[in-house]
Amino acid sequence: MSVGRKIFIVMSSFIIGFSTVFVLLTYIVIRDSMDVILQTSRKEELNQLQDKLLSYYVKNGQTFNAIQDKAWLAESPHAADRQESMLLVSREQTILLHEGDAVEKQIKRLGVKRTLFFEGEPIADMYYYDTDVANLTKLRIGTPTSIIILLGGGTVLFVLLSLGAAYWVSRRLTAPLRKLVPAIERLGQGEYGVQAPVTSEDEYGRVAVAFNGMSSRLEQSETVRRNLVADVAHELRTPLTIVRGKLDLLQQSRQPIQPEHLLPIQDELIRLTRLVGDLHQLSLAEAKQLPLVRKPTDMLDLLGQIQERIEPDADAKNLTLRLTSATERTSVPVDPNRTTQAFLNLFINAVRYTPQGGLVHTALQEEPASGMLRIDIRDTGPGIEEEYLPFLFDRFYRTDEARARHQGGMGLGLAIAKEFIVSHGGTIQAESQQGQGTTFTVRLPYHDSDQQPHGI
Repeated sequence: MSVGRKIFIVMSSFIIGFSTVFVLLTYIVIRDSMDVILQTSRKEELNQLQDKLLSYYVKNGQTFNAIQDKAWLAESPHAADRQESMLLVSREQTILLHEGDAVEKQIKRLGVKRTLFFEGEPIADMYYYDTDVANLTKLRIGTPTSIIILLGGGTVLFVLLSLGAAYWVSRRLTAPLRKLVPAIERLGQGEYGVQAPVTSEDEYGRVAVAFNGMSSRLEQSETVRRNLVADVAHELRTPLTIVRGKLDLLQQSRQPIQPEHLLPIQDELIRLTRLVGDLHQLSLAEAKQLPLVRKPTDMLDLLGQIQERIEPDADAKNLTLRLTSATERTSVPVDPNRTTQAFLNLFINAVRYTPQGGLVHTALQEEPASGMLRIDIRDTGPGIEEEYLPFLFDRFYRTDEARARHQGGMGLGLAIAKEFIVSHGGTIQAESQQGQGTTFTVRLPYHDSDQQPHGI
């Protein structure tokens, strides 16, 4: 059953139920009000007759025998002009007294009834009738009936109009959902990136916006997945081709294998091992399952040690490595091994793309507002075009698609650096202008966050 139909049924049930209760309550209130008016109009006469009958009952040995021998209405001053009549009926529905011109059926139907009690027990029912009481009784019977008819007709009309309004409201409320369902079905069939129309700014509009965002992210994830598969296949195919070619050549030569002939194969196997290891660590970091052993670490000392490791590569290009700090608070709770791997990738990237005689400057400073240690790594390289910056930390991404494989890495270094920094509760971003170099900014919290990955 559709949501629109459910809403229509609920609203219809409420309208019909409310209207029915209203009509019934109106009928009961009017009927009881007319009964009170009727009883009040002859209260004095009924009290007098009741007292006389009970007195007779007591004096006659608690029976009404021979009660018909006495004229009970004779003393009434209005007996003639009102055409008064009365009826006394036992609890066994036997007529004990019938006085007046009105017939029994007329007295019971249009008269006023009162039950006589003696010592708390009912002993008989007394009916009093006159022309005014008959007219009031007719009003009591006819007025509620007329009102029921009028209210019933009005209620039917109201219900019909309300049902029409309920149907329109249900259709109106579910219209955004009906527009969203086809997009959901298309997404379920694998059409990632499909967008649903946003027709309002209410909850339905927010659902549509959230769906569109999810669909876009799924499309991006699918694109990343396909690119990842293609990149991994490419990265694996080249070393495997080299290994296979070398092995085929050695096999076809039918000569003893010299150790130096195995070196290219060993190099490619090392490359494959490093690729698989990097992908494994990157997957753990992205899944928040990367093991971290945090301890207070002086980042100034750690970065100095990392610079010492890359000094041979920097000296080969006559680069200047500079490390400065504008704060004495350089200790943060991190995993030294993971942090070293992240910053080593950043330094290697900076040295690789800084031309001869350039400068790589690393600066530390405290950010009191954010409670983080800021580390800037600036180089004087050619810079990166702005359009490439959003993809810089993606797996296997290279800003220069045409460069040779040996000139760059496998495209995992920056992705690993980002995930390792994020695993520590930090952030990393890149700023660059062509011809003015690139700056990587890393922020690490001074206090251990609650964002530690599972598996620690």
